[in-house]
Amino acid sequence: MAYPSNSGAVEDSVAQDQIRAFIERIERMEEEKAAIAADIKEIYAEAKGNGFDTKILRKVVTIRKQDHNERMEQEAVLELYMSALGMVDG
Repeated sequence: MAYPSNSGAVEDSVAQDQIRAFIERIERMEEEKAAIAADIKEIYAEAKGNGFDTKILRKVVTIRKQDHNERMEQEAVLELYMSALGMVDG
């Protein structure tokens, strides 16, 4: 007499455990991300309290993330467009 296999139930249980582990890891990372975002917001608030323009600070952070060549190309195109509109002296 053949007995029913429990391997399908075991595989389902393993898959459920993996899904739960992935979800829990993602949730922990989301919590950490929210905490870091709050810390960054506090730094910008502190900078603003010391008289710094936070829009400019954010722009500088964005620029520093860019590749040097990409940034130089964007600046050249910006200068070209501004020149075409008469916005650049010289």
